[in-house]
Amino acid sequence: MKLIDSIIERAKQNRQRIVLPEGTEERTLTAADRALADGLADLIILGNIEELHALADKLGLKNIDKATLIDPATSPKREEYAQLLYELRKKKGMTIEQAREKVLDPLYFGCLIIKNGDADGQISGALSTTGDTLRPALQIIKCKPGVTCVSGAMLLICQNKEYGEDGVLVVGDVAVTPVPDAAQLSQIAVCTAQTARAVAGFAEPRVAMLSFSTKGSATHEVVDKVVEATRLAHELDPSLLVDGELQADAALVPSVGAKKAPGSDIAGRANVLVFPSLEVGNIGYKLVQRLGNADAIGPVLQGIARPVNDLSRGCSVEDIYRLIAITACQAQDEKREQ
Repeated sequence: MKLIDSIIERAKQNRQRIVLPEGTEERTLTAADRALADGLADLIILGNIEELHALADKLGLKNIDKATLIDPATSPKREEYAQLLYELRKKKGMTIEQAREKVLDPLYFGCLIIKNGDADGQISGALSTTGDTLRPALQIIKCKPGVTCVSGAMLLICQNKEYGEDGVLVVGDVAVTPVPDAAQLSQIAVCTAQTARAVAGFAEPRVAMLSFSTKGSATHEVVDKVVEATRLAHELDPSLLVDGELQADAALVPSVGAKKAPGSDIAGRANVLVFPSLEVGNIGYKLVQRLGNADAIGPVLQGIARPVNDLSRGCSVEDIYRLIAITACQAQDEKREQ
């Protein structure tokens, strides 16, 4: 079974409540209709109710009324959510009047639904910037305990099945934190391993902390950062299978790993790769995608206490459908961890 098919089936088996705050966006509503028809998730779609119905009629969509449709402006929970937002943000100077205004923003309203325990995850970005997606998530839902930075993982499905997990690799950070320090890099390692379990279905994530050096073959402060991050990742999660610093070939190729890092449990067997910076990660995955013809799925945001994911504004209906399934799998995993 293909990875994405497996993700979709897992989402269907334990449906989660996923908020779509950009409900009046055509691609989003079309993907929602398909997801509802397939039983992928229990969707909460935000927007003016009349506009939602009119758009569904225009597009010939038949399943939208299977979702919970909410207009933040007329919701009976509007004041309740405004009070919740005020309590969360009053130490930052927010007034109740400002909170009442903010809840009219569907991105804030959706995060408040999640914070109140009325939903499990959210997807936006077809209309909104990454900053607009992340801001309410970090203000309302906040990061997981022990995590101070959000990061983005990418699932790479490679044609060469020799590497990773039958050709599947999970890599991070490729989306959010430009120059993580050692502590942040260790958090990215733990979070990317969790994404590998929750989304890619890896039974045993094996994490390689990448560098241009393998086990002291070069000396530089950026190598020292990776070494320290590896140590801290062990402290954050003693059960995590993680090693570094490793060059990419030492992480992936058994013969190279045995030569450059003898005795390592990860070298030559890694299925999760952690890049030392966003610059390296973003360039690296795009080279694999374009030159190696790999299928890239994501980025999947990680580190937030409940899953909130960001779409590209150039996304397709298929991208949105897939991300609903991915977000549902993340939500399932969060519940198991509680």
